[in-house]
Amino acid sequence: MAQTKRKKEFPKLVDKNKRYTLSEAVEILKKAPKTKFDQTVELSFKVNLNPKETSASIRGTVTLPHGTGKTRSVAVFCKGEYEKRAKDAGADFVGSEELIKKVSGGWCDFDVAIATPEMMKDLGRLGKVLGPRGLMPNPKAGTVTDDVEKAIADVKKGKIEFRMDKQSNIHAPIGKLSFETNALCENGKELIGAIEHSRPSVVKGVFIKSMSISSTMGPGLKLDLIRWNNR
Repeated sequence: MAQTKRKKEFPKLVDKNKRYTLSEAVEILKKAPKTKFDQTVELSFKVNLNPKETSASIRGTVTLPHGTGKTRSVAVFCKGEYEKRAKDAGADFVGSEELIKKVSGGWCDFDVAIATPEMMKDLGRLGKVLGPRGLMPNPKAGTVTDDVEKAIADVKKGKIEFRMDKQSNIHAPIGKLSFETNALCENGKELIGAIEHSRPSVVKGVFIKSMSISSTMGPGLKLDLIRWNNR
């Protein structure tokens, strides 16, 4: 497949043999040919953990200080007084049986699902719908809670979830390309710190084996782990 004009510009910007600092990499992404939409900037990690050899995994949350740049819609599965509390707190979709029935039919027009503990037994039948999309509420992610107001506020402020996939990779957004370089770097450092903090006790030696950054339609750049670890 022929390279687009945009991709032909990438080799002029990126040295494949170089490992960049976070700020250097962000500046390069900003210099890449523009697109008609505001691209998402994402950090990717390869961690020293084989899911086939251990039951340990990585899953956690972090609140990005400058948000994600995206308005995230929230569905709250709850009953009774919690419905009013969730609506007042800014939830986009609220309900119990009727909402469950709608989702079981394939509708998933929301970014985050929150549920009160009493609803989890009913949400079990939505596993095949929510699970593959990474939307199933989870106590570790703070999305199974009686404090629906705080959970909704956290999501709206920029709280994101990260998790390791079956190839021992972690991918998570740190904002939009239109963000100031400093804001993207601060968001990135917050995410890196959260992933470092999630290191399982079974890991020996190096935990994060590699890090890279990219934008939706931009080049991928490898980050300098040595300089990061000795910052």
